[in-house]
Amino acid sequence: MLRELSVQNLALLEDARVELQPGYCVWTGETGAGKSLLLTALSLVLGGKASTDLVRADKPEARAAAVFEITDSGLRADLEAILGGPIEGDDLILMRRISTSGKSSASVNGLPVTAGTLREVGARLIDIHGQHEGRALLEPERQRALLDAHGGLERLLAFYREKRQRHDGLRKRRIALEEAAARRTRERDLLVFERDELAAAEPRVGEHDELTHEAHRLANVEQVRGATAEGYHALYEADHSAQEILESIARKLGPLAESVPELSDAAADLGRLAEEVRDVAYSLRKLGETWQDDPERLEEIETRLALYRRLSSRFRCAPDDLAARRADVEAQLAALERDDADLAGLDGPLSESWVELKAAASALTIARRKAGKGFSRAVQAHMKSLCLPEATIGVEVEPILLGDDPMAGTPPEDGADRVEFVFRPNPGEVPRPLRKIASGGELSRVTLAAKTVLADVDRVPTLVFDEIDTGVGGRLGAALGKALAELAKTRQVLCVTHLPQMASFARHQWVIRKQVARGRTRTTISQLTEPDRVIELAAMLRGDSAAESTRAEALAMLAEAKAVS
Repeated sequence: MLRELSVQNLALLEDARVELQPGYCVWTGETGAGKSLLLTALSLVLGGKASTDLVRADKPEARAAAVFEITDSGLRADLEAILGGPIEGDDLILMRRISTSGKSSASVNGLPVTAGTLREVGARLIDIHGQHEGRALLEPERQRALLDAHGGLERLLAFYREKRQRHDGLRKRRIALEEAAARRTRERDLLVFERDELAAAEPRVGEHDELTHEAHRLANVEQVRGATAEGYHALYEADHSAQEILESIARKLGPLAESVPELSDAAADLGRLAEEVRDVAYSLRKLGETWQDDPERLEEIETRLALYRRLSSRFRCAPDDLAARRADVEAQLAALERDDADLAGLDGPLSESWVELKAAASALTIARRKAGKGFSRAVQAHMKSLCLPEATIGVEVEPILLGDDPMAGTPPEDGADRVEFVFRPNPGEVPRPLRKIASGGELSRVTLAAKTVLADVDRVPTLVFDEIDTGVGGRLGAALGKALAELAKTRQVLCVTHLPQMASFARHQWVIRKQVARGRTRTTISQLTEPDRVIELAAMLRGDSAAESTRAEALAMLAEAKAVS
């Protein structure tokens, strides 16, 4: 339950603190006194939108904090899952700060969190029924959500969504493959041409360099022959060849070495060099004789190199990368073949998923119709106590025909049904959609009846009603107050009201007033004692001029409320 709400520097709320109680609590006060500001503060700590306009003039920041008492183990587990850690003790403190610079911060038990986390936490703690919430009850989607919550259809809805997601994935896969069919045909034709061209060429890593080297060699046969012949002639065959000169010098130095020992090594070196020159000359002659022209081979190599150049230019890659390009083309062709196989193979799974989806949708429809009967009976039972004894409410669940074509489209995420609350305020009339005929007072009572029914399946411990008495008179206000008191037996109920009849059924009452001091206006909130409640209810009945008889009427109103609540 909400145990405490404190606010500092939020517009007219300079420093306000209120300690809440279990059961049915009401906030009363004149219009404009600041009741909506307290609910704004509560909305802030629950992750609502923050605005710098809310900060009180001449103050650097506004702050709102709420203390919740957590005793339910299931609720504690949900909150700990959201917060990602254990909650120490039974208190959960939510705080929100807004600075004039536009920055906002939030914390839970002193640890910083995001506004989104506050919203998740707040959704488990409080259900706020604002002045416009009744209009939300008129929306078919809201009605569907209420029906599912009452019927406990979360598991069936989740199963339906699972089947829907699987079918939608298969359907989109098929659409994508079909749309890409023409593109795949064009791609396949090009890839087949490229594959055949590369397969015919059979490129090999390193071959281009080998052929370039061989081509250069064959292109220089004549130069090689001329050079080897010239070398052989100069080194060995010509008069005064290099070999002959070296031998001649060596012979002349030999005899002199006996008298000049230093010449011995020179003569030996020259003799060895002469032999080496002769060997080199023989090698050149042999090389020149074996080096043969091969014009056909050269032409073949040039053709092969020209093919490499053309393919390299075509595929924009180096010659040594052509082999990898061939493998890539073959891989792309294999992928296209798999897409075609996937398209052909989707028919069975797609049809199967469609059958399963329709079965899940049908099961959800049946369950909703069954839940609708129980929900309408329960709401109608509460409407009798809310001065709508002759009114009836029903739940129409109209299934959407899905057909037999699994490609026709994907049904809505929340089920293949149209859910509509139909209302008949008086006997003899034809039931019509609630959104078309309910008056403001009727809608308030239907909404409260629905909230009361849903309280049995909803674990939210605190319900807040902001001026649910809109369009309701005094007699109906008493019926609403009694219903809220009944609802408060299992929940903490906080209601903001202008009707004394509704306020009289509360166990606890606070009054909100505006005060002016030293030229500044501030809003205060005070809990009323029993005598104070009589005075406040009398003022709500007749204004500040309430006579003693009015106070007696207020006292009787309180006594009557206690007797029946």
